[in-house]
Amino acid sequence: MINKLVLENLKHRWLRTALSILAISISVTMVLTLVGLSHGVLRDQASRTTRIGADILVRPPGSSLLSFDMAMPAGVLKKVEEQPHVVSASGVLIQGTGLFASITGIDLPSFNRLSGGFRFLSGRAFQKTDDLIIDQFYADQHKLHVGDVVQVANRPWHVCGIVEPGMLARMFVQLSVLQELYSSPNKLSIIYVKLDDHGRTNAEVEAFKAVLKDYQIYSMEEYTSLFTENSVPLLKQFTVVIIALGVLVGFLFVFLSMYTAVLERTREIGILKALGASPMYVLNVLIRETLMLALAGSIVGILLSFATQWVIKTTSPGGLIQAIVPDWWPIATAIALGGSLLGAIYPGFKAARQDAIEALAYD
Repeated sequence: MINKLVLENLKHRWLRTALSILAISISVTMVLTLVGLSHGVLRDQASRTTRIGADILVRPPGSSLLSFDMAMPAGVLKKVEEQPHVVSASGVLIQGTGLFASITGIDLPSFNRLSGGFRFLSGRAFQKTDDLIIDQFYADQHKLHVGDVVQVANRPWHVCGIVEPGMLARMFVQLSVLQELYSSPNKLSIIYVKLDDHGRTNAEVEAFKAVLKDYQIYSMEEYTSLFTENSVPLLKQFTVVIIALGVLVGFLFVFLSMYTAVLERTREIGILKALGASPMYVLNVLIRETLMLALAGSIVGILLSFATQWVIKTTSPGGLIQAIVPDWWPIATAIALGGSLLGAIYPGFKAARQDAIEALAYD
């Protein structure tokens, strides 16, 4: 009986119901999209790093996971190459060019020995100092072809080749050219190392730490396992802020919706109470309405997160990547339910406390 009354109330005021569901779904979509972006970008970075085929990675002392503002002398690469069991090693210089964007300088011969080389979809390798290799995602996003000129890092580059995506970065230039451009002669951001026996990785990490004191030495498995939101400065705090905003949005819209519903249904509530409905019965009706709105909004929000993933993938294939994270669906639903119930508390108690005679006299 109560559920039928709730459904009829929601159907009778369909516009308010639709707007409430939309508002709640937006808060759910905000949470799922942000979480999906953080997971997607980090997973993509980990995947691209793994595909170069290295066993060990060397970073400068004091450098953070996704920051490349610190560099080490290129002489460290020679020390690395002198270590036993090292088959090949390659140093790269990475410079940020914008939000989630960077350009990577590589020594192509050593990089090819390490990774097996690029798979060119069109074009060729470096020949001139202003040559730029890009991956297919970056080319599609910016509508670039071999021979086009693109402005990156405050200078023009000629696209000489387009390669399959998934190999370390989106844009590559010659290491010496990037070092000169950023006044970083003989400087490297990261050194990637391949061993003659992958099974010796952990032992060689300890040996490297003894030789390169203060440097950050990781096995590739350990390094890629660090690509979580907890390892990125301020990302977790930013996620908390977005979740708080989602709760606030849900609270405000449900509060407004339920408060308006109480005013609209003053006479209806009076009739229910005149027929013997208890305050808890009236409160129960409004709480069930709220739960239905929150659950419907959560389902719509989850579906909208697939829509935002498609939009981001279509408009920015070479930049942002949004993953679908099912583990967060119940969390986002709980957030929507919590915010909605908070918004329904005051209107619900206001309705439950209404005097039947005054309610019936309400015009």
